[in-house]
Amino acid sequence: MNLGLPDSGPPRFESLDAVRGGLAQVGYLADDSISGVVYLADRLSKPVLVEGPAGTGKTQLAKSVAELTGARLIRLQCYEGLDESKALYEWNYRKQLLRIQAGEHGKQEQEGPSWAELEEDIFSEDFLLARPLLEAIRATDPVVLLVDEVDRVELETEALLLEILSEYQVSIPELGTVRATQLPMVFLTSNNTRELSEALKRRCLYLHVDYPDLDREREIVRSRVPGISEELADQVARIVRSLRTLELRKAPSVSETLDWARTLVILGVETIDAAGARDTLHVLLKYQGDIERAAKELLSVS
Repeated sequence: MNLGLPDSGPPRFESLDAVRGGLAQVGYLADDSISGVVYLADRLSKPVLVEGPAGTGKTQLAKSVAELTGARLIRLQCYEGLDESKALYEWNYRKQLLRIQAGEHGKQEQEGPSWAELEEDIFSEDFLLARPLLEAIRATDPVVLLVDEVDRVELETEALLLEILSEYQVSIPELGTVRATQLPMVFLTSNNTRELSEALKRRCLYLHVDYPDLDREREIVRSRVPGISEELADQVARIVRSLRTLELRKAPSVSETLDWARTLVILGVETIDAAGARDTLHVLLKYQGDIERAAKELLSVS
């Protein structure tokens, strides 16, 4: 069925194993669920909506896919108040004003363009400022588009995303419709701060990325922290896993686990006990109440 979409090109990945092995080569240890969704997103030419707690590797997944495929990463960082001018495009008003002033001066000298010519000139490509969405649509080279923390934008901006991801085209009144010549690979991340629309979810493959299990987090630590021993990596993973079972204001993320492991290596720690863990909890946890609660837990099991 022809939906009028641009050609997605040849598959980026030959097999599911190629996805998993390739991501591992660029430092991202993916499980079967993650590898499977990335593989299907490539074959089905569909965006991927990645939800889960903060710090579980959602953004890094898009970066790693871009690195693996040799694609250019275009990132739209979402925030409250993000509008079309920052997400899609806007006109370079300062440059337009200078051109108008130059045109008016030319008219006084009876050498300048007509108003119609001037208007056509200032609303040309030379005066257009492409933002991430338009940049991804117009790209002729391989692109991975990352729409990060999409749950932070208002419904109006979400509707704009929906239109673009449905048609892969942008209408600019002064220039006409800009259509993608190739389909970018698209990842949208969400920390579940609000419920996304059913329409947006319907157009995406869904992936929930949670905190890794013990074995995977241990392997992540071993692969990303140079010089760490197997014993220390195991201890770090086990302690972090136990702390995530507490009622903390913010559970330690994978990136914070790695920071803590690197800290221990720098300090020359070979094995970690409860006292050693308590002394460095400020690297792992970011609220004093969480640090105190975790310290009590470690003291009770030491």
